[in-house]
Amino acid sequence: MRLARRVWLWALPLLFLGLFFYLPLGRILIITGQAAIETGLRPSFGAQLLRTLGFTAGQAGLSTLLTLLIGLPAAYLFGRFRFPAKRPLQLLFTLPFILPTVVAAAGFNALLGPNGWLNWGLMRIFGLSQPPVMILNTLTAVLLAHVFYNTSVVLRVVGSAWAQLDPRLEGSARTLGASPWQAFRTVTLPLLRPFILAATVLVFLFNFTSFGVVLLLGGPKFATLEVEIYIQALQILNLPAAGALSAVQLLCTLIITLVYTRLADRRNIPLTPRLESEAVQPLHSLPRRVFAALVIFLLTALLLLPLAALVLRSFSAVNADGTLRLTLDFYRELFINRRQSIFYVPPIRAALNSLGYAGLTVLISLSLGSLAAYALRESSRLNRVLEPVLMLPLGASAVTLGLGMVMVFNRPPFDPGSFPLLLPFAHSLVALPFALRSIQPALRSIPPSLGQAAAVLGASPGKVWRTIEMPILARALLVSAVFAFTISLGEFGATAFLARPERPTLPVAIFRYLGQPGELNYGQALALSTLLLIICAVSILLLEYLENRARQK
Repeated sequence: MRLARRVWLWALPLLFLGLFFYLPLGRILIITGQAAIETGLRPSFGAQLLRTLGFTAGQAGLSTLLTLLIGLPAAYLFGRFRFPAKRPLQLLFTLPFILPTVVAAAGFNALLGPNGWLNWGLMRIFGLSQPPVMILNTLTAVLLAHVFYNTSVVLRVVGSAWAQLDPRLEGSARTLGASPWQAFRTVTLPLLRPFILAATVLVFLFNFTSFGVVLLLGGPKFATLEVEIYIQALQILNLPAAGALSAVQLLCTLIITLVYTRLADRRNIPLTPRLESEAVQPLHSLPRRVFAALVIFLLTALLLLPLAALVLRSFSAVNADGTLRLTLDFYRELFINRRQSIFYVPPIRAALNSLGYAGLTVLISLSLGSLAAYALRESSRLNRVLEPVLMLPLGASAVTLGLGMVMVFNRPPFDPGSFPLLLPFAHSLVALPFALRSIQPALRSIPPSLGQAAAVLGASPGKVWRTIEMPILARALLVSAVFAFTISLGEFGATAFLARPERPTLPVAIFRYLGQPGELNYGQALALSTLLLIICAVSILLLEYLENRARQK
């Protein structure tokens, strides 16, 4: 009976993954193998592959190093000290991580682009006719954007671990004669090492699979594997080459994911129970205050300044004499088709498309994630085998996933034009591992004795679920819903392959405006990006509210 129940719980998640994840990836591998047999491995393609792979790994490594240089001091500050506005600052510094790549690109355009605030100010001050700072379409822009995105990962992972370490361990080492550096090197660092390594691998994975940042800010000279897959598939229409690149990219990301999973399993550190106030210290001394001021200033400049520039620039237009004026024109123009283009889609339609896809993604990912969490509730050999099968989409890139779906579902009634659910299915594959990771621990925390006691008192299985399990799972389900909603709202890699021209999402609409010349198109891209930024900010505020409610309980 128990086995039959587990089979029914596994049926829908495995069927969904098999049809919409493993089948497309299998198709990519088959096409790659056929192309290799028919044409052989051309030396020119092999050299191109090595160059692209080398640049992808190189920029990922350099971006990761820069992120650690910024993120580790920030993790120390927020993990070990208390100061005014600490919680609001943590919230603001987390916001870049959940933003869509097109919003980040628009923010860097507004700050550092030819029409951005920096160039506008320098041109006005020094009377220049041309923008003096040309950072966009360079490797510097890519590195800055990756630091912008991933610093919050280090801050969250390492900072949370630092806050949980028992300070008495380091204090004991100091009592025994160790210097501050020796105590850190021999006590604190070994305890933090698994968390630092896990954060490093996770940041490297995000940089390695970077798509929108490199596509929008790197320019034609720089192409990661993700960008090259996009170019080969949608611009050159060379599906065998795109498939070969996808196979290499998938292999690399799976190796990185396996390394991260192994490190994540080793992050548990048994500590002595203590009060929360024992872990943090006030910023009493002048060196500590200077350190805190420098870290907060640097984080503000890197993480918040592009967002502030984006919002301010969306309300500003350049006059003929080079001055700026406040205006709502860019927001009004979003609803006007001045060129009478038959391809025009009102932004409100794109917003409704994004919200509709996000709602379906929440429904699908929570339903499948809950079924899988219940299936994994009991430890067994079958569950140990199937759990990695569910988590594998975490290591696959959205671009590879979109390409695989285009290859498999290319005929009616299941092609992207005839089957609009294909896009939320792709978003759900990305969101499903996050939903499972949120629901599974909450479900395992429910003692079986609660349900057994309710059953003894006459409660049916449905009533046990409704009155006991559901209230406990409510917060985890809400957190999963917010994550799935935000992931779907900003997803760009798979959407670039699957979205129809007449049914664009907000990120696709922003990408279209950024790709067209003119002040009006640029301003409309910033206006749409600001609206998307507000939606993401509301989402993270909801997450913070749920966390505060949980602490109060």
